[in-house]
Amino acid sequence: MTASAPPVSVADVVARVSEVAETVARPLVGRTDSGVWPAEVLAALQAAGLGGLAAPQQVGGSGLGLRGVVAAGEALGRVDASAGLCFGMHCVATAVVAAKPTERQRKEFLDAIVAGEHLTTLALSEPGTGAHFWLPQTRLTRTPDGLRIDGEKSFVTNGSQADSYVVSTVAADPDAPLGEFSCVLVPGDATGLSWTDGWDGIGMRGNSSRRARLDGVRVGTDHLLGAEGDQIWFVFEVVAPFFLMAMAGTYLGVAQASLDEAIEHLGKRAHAHTGRRLAAEPLLQHRLGELWAQVERTRRLVYWAAEEADAGGPAALSALASAKAEVAGCAVQVTNEAMTLVGGIGYRDRSPLERHLRDARAADVMSPTTDLLRIWTGRAALGLPLLGE
Repeated sequence: MTASAPPVSVADVVARVSEVAETVARPLVGRTDSGVWPAEVLAALQAAGLGGLAAPQQVGGSGLGLRGVVAAGEALGRVDASAGLCFGMHCVATAVVAAKPTERQRKEFLDAIVAGEHLTTLALSEPGTGAHFWLPQTRLTRTPDGLRIDGEKSFVTNGSQADSYVVSTVAADPDAPLGEFSCVLVPGDATGLSWTDGWDGIGMRGNSSRRARLDGVRVGTDHLLGAEGDQIWFVFEVVAPFFLMAMAGTYLGVAQASLDEAIEHLGKRAHAHTGRRLAAEPLLQHRLGELWAQVERTRRLVYWAAEEADAGGPAALSALASAKAEVAGCAVQVTNEAMTLVGGIGYRDRSPLERHLRDARAADVMSPTTDLLRIWTGRAALGLPLLGE
């Protein structure tokens, strides 16, 4: 099997990602957490044949859908959540590019993505749209020789590092049949694309989440993804499922890593004056049992959501929205409780649990936010339109 060949099973994905996580990401995790984008990790994942993980088989991808993306996210998140976020965003953008590719887009972009030679990502959020990332203000206009893009994007993961960016815009054609917004694939070296504001968050420090300026960026009409007005379709049929599952998997990995830290600590520590191991204390056993159950029931929801959505099941929307919302709470709560069980050792600066807690906190505020996802779940349960009044 060549390095760019697609994985054949979810188990194969987990094995490959885990190998990269342990041999490449773990030795660099301190550096990544200092704010360095994990270039070596992304390159190793591509070299392992995972570049096309989120693409269907007919375009050379793995064909494993959301289930594969979740599994990869969890395996990476257990070691380095920043790397999980970076790879997850590549997977989401890959799914967008692979959804309705033209022959030229397939040859110029998708083939390279699948071959592990091209990293892509999303550029949807904007400073003025808040959690409503599907309502861009960036303008797309037609010119005699193609398309022009003007606007500003924020929180672009892999910003300035990717080879291409899926950019959302106001459609150039106000009468576009499907809607008023479009998606365009912008090369990373496009003239007029510039970067400001390096990421300075308390967690996910290695993700290179930056602000992009698009000042008269010119691309050909063949860089339009799908048709004019397709952006809302892309956002809710492709971006949302793949993003929610990529992030749910990554934060599930964080929760599991925190649980592992608590188990290891209780298993090896003992009271100095009695020699009694902490693992023998019924109260600590009880509290650890609660954490185990919280992680496991959240895992079952996340993987079931991926399977339900892959199958086009009736509960897909509620499952996807609830999965990321539940993982957000699980990762924070389990990490916080694990730190309490571990005590002062876990509270020290740059301990694994300290990093997990900082990384986990991003889950609630990363759009779609937890509050928004709860609303979507409630609307779906009531049979109401997702974006209704």
